Amino acid sequence: MTNEVNDQKTKERHAFLFLTAVVAPFFAVAIVGGYGLLIWLYQLFTGPPTG
Repeated sequence: MTNEVNDQKTKERHAFLFLTAVVAPFFAVAIVGGYGLLIWLYQLFTGPPTG
């Protein structure tokens, strides 16, 4: 029984580390990069902002 619990805790720890070290940064970079691309394409067609 304790071996199964330890295995489950280990799997959960690895999943948490994978999500926080790989998936979350990937999505953060993808969202910021996608937003930058969207702004760049918008300015490509409409011109730079005027102030």
